[in-house]
Amino acid sequence: MPRIIDVVSHPNVMEDELTYREPQEGNGDFRMGSRVIVQESQTAVFVRGGQVLDALPPGAHTLSTGNLPLLSGLIGLFTGGNTPFTAEVYFVNLKDLPQVQWGTNPPIYMETPGRGAGFMLLRNRGIVDIGVDDPLRFLKQYGVGRPILRLGDIRDRIQTMLLGQITSLLSKQKIDNVQAANALLDDLESGALTMLNEEFQAIGMRIKSFQAGTFDIKELTGDDIVKYGGNAETYERMRRLDIAQDAAKNPGMGGAAASAGVGFGVGQSIGATMNPDQAAMQQQLQQQQMMMNQMMMQMMQNQGGQGGGQGQQPPAANPNPQTKEEIQALLDNLDMKLASGEITQEIYNKLTAKWEQRLKDMGG
Repeated sequence: MPRIIDVVSHPNVMEDELTYREPQEGNGDFRMGSRVIVQESQTAVFVRGGQVLDALPPGAHTLSTGNLPLLSGLIGLFTGGNTPFTAEVYFVNLKDLPQVQWGTNPPIYMETPGRGAGFMLLRNRGIVDIGVDDPLRFLKQYGVGRPILRLGDIRDRIQTMLLGQITSLLSKQKIDNVQAANALLDDLESGALTMLNEEFQAIGMRIKSFQAGTFDIKELTGDDIVKYGGNAETYERMRRLDIAQDAAKNPGMGGAAASAGVGFGVGQSIGATMNPDQAAMQQQLQQQQMMMNQMMMQMMQNQGGQGGGQGQQPPAANPNPQTKEEIQALLDNLDMKLASGEITQEIYNKLTAKWEQRLKDMGG
């Protein structure tokens, strides 16, 4: 003998709750004449055999063929509609879920052709107000079969959709530096809201507000260079420039030694599962760093021989280098001259191309 559910309701809704099934386990036994009480900001949806059928708005409802036409047609009516039928009732929460946090995890990949490693990894975080807009559509995709569905159960899906749209907006604007990304924030917040709602409507949800913080750039590691296939040569040249500039500002033994040792093992701890191309790139990074360390140690010794006075600059590079070390020192000197504005980008490109080719011909 079935146990008839004569009255069903769900008044105690959790803050992050999206859907709640009654009964929590198995099927419920109802009959025409049973009562369903739907709270404000709720929709009650009848499901039978996994099929989403009729929905009831807020209010107190007595089940009838009038308010359950799909279910009535599916089960048929016998003995005046008093025959029990099995179904499940899902209460869908329509309230906005405010202050839902999102973040760029993983960071957003943006190409920077000819600069640095050839890419940058942008980071940001913010909040959105989100909620269910189409209860039937949403329930079909995420709620059916679950006793309860909470925000955390689909957070990854929401995060993926958010980041996909943000990345699309940045890519369309060809953003290649963090300043340009932050300048786009106002347009991002208004434009993203429209684009996000178009995508979220497909899953029965809405975005009421979207806010982003300030973009910053993740400091790249050797792992990042290998993972994203970045330009190891250009990246390492920038690292050499940074180290040389730091050493010039702090020519003492301790400062030069510390600068020389920075990043010696870039990417050294990358896993042993690298493919041949990744391994070659890793080896190149390490060789370049070792060469830089040798140059810095030589610079430190020269400074020590000159008395180590404060404010002294590194020795000038040989204008007609013959050895690999002299050529490398000249390339580093060119980096510093470009950074200080002593030479133009055009001259820098011509000279570096010439001496890098010479270094390559020497097996460097």
